[in-house]
Amino acid sequence: MTAAPGEHRYEVKSQTERYDGRVFSVVTDEVVMPGGRVAPRDYVRHVGAVGVVALDDDGRVVLIRQYRHPIGRMLWELPAGLVDVVGEALPAAALRELAEEVDLTAGQVDLLVDLHTSPGASTELIRVFLARQLADVPVAQRHERRDEEAELQVVRVDLDQAVAMVLAGEITNAACVGGVLAAARARDLGWAPLRPADAPLPG
Repeated sequence: MTAAPGEHRYEVKSQTERYDGRVFSVVTDEVVMPGGRVAPRDYVRHVGAVGVVALDDDGRVVLIRQYRHPIGRMLWELPAGLVDVVGEALPAAALRELAEEVDLTAGQVDLLVDLHTSPGASTELIRVFLARQLADVPVAQRHERRDEEAELQVVRVDLDQAVAMVLAGEITNAACVGGVLAAARARDLGWAPLRPADAPLPG
């Protein structure tokens, strides 16, 4: 692991893969700690994801409500999905998820925020984009949603109302929390903080 000058270099002495799946694997690293002790660190190695704050001309954000089995309930979320198509650029992946989950396209896409969702336990990085100039996907071209996605609820909520939902604890999905708050702040600053959609990934 790269360390800045003066920082300890956390050398990995060995790595054992415990599970290997389509979306993630589980590994144990033996890591050299400051002082020389070697300690095991278990974590999930994740393929990564993209999310989209889709904002319409009336200042409303498109939210979905979807069942998440690990916590056993429905959550308010952004249109989002895995980075699991070989060779697909991240902005293209975001537009694909926007079309598949909420039947929308976007004429303008900017980078909003990058989030490590659980850095103490997972490598997952989700890149959240801001999509504007929205239009409907033609009915004949719409994606057939299955399993949990078959019951997606899609709503449009004023961005300030979505911020209130975050602060009230009604929105707890990390990407949705980060995306909504970042979009509101960027809007209040006249969109000046936005980065190009193809900006380099952190690190």
